[in-house]
Amino acid sequence: MTNPDVRQVTDSRVLAALSHPLRRRLMDVLKVHGPSTVGQLAERTSQAPANTSHHLKVLAGAELVEEAPELARDRRERWWRLVNRSLSWSRSDFEADPADRAVADAAVSLNLERHAALVRAWYAAADDTQAAWGQGPFSMDRWLRLTPQELAQLDREMNDLLTRWADREVPDDGRHREPVFVFAYGVPATP
Repeated sequence: MTNPDVRQVTDSRVLAALSHPLRRRLMDVLKVHGPSTVGQLAERTSQAPANTSHHLKVLAGAELVEEAPELARDRRERWWRLVNRSLSWSRSDFEADPADRAVADAAVSLNLERHAALVRAWYAAADDTQAAWGQGPFSMDRWLRLTPQELAQLDREMNDLLTRWADREVPDDGRHREPVFVFAYGVPATP
């Protein structure tokens, strides 16, 4: 069963557009903060508005983001939003062409680097910042013995769990909630 909120990417040009650290970060900011203006995105990524605008146009050309003109207060204000809540791709979809495979490999590498950088940034944060979160942040790993079908089932179950948390109605209880990045990999490996 396919999820309509998840875009299955099979075009290497889309992966190429995504495979840039700032463009990936812009998409993350839109995912966390929702539709935003160029100015808001530039401020949140510490970039010049012209640079931000350029990268948004590249993402729009790949149909990863789109303008949201109904949010503008005047003709000069440009709002942007994600087209899909999530993206997915398989390296196997890019096996036929070596150039496409290189783009897919670069996209996988960028993802892994981005994930690791976010975790490293947390561990480099000030002691008082870390102390404020108490026992909340976590790291876990397990060695499992699985068939390819069982690994696919585990993937679906973990995605379902994270989707429930991501899509939940955030309680209106007056408590401040920060963005929290959660990721997991399940790959065949040798200990």
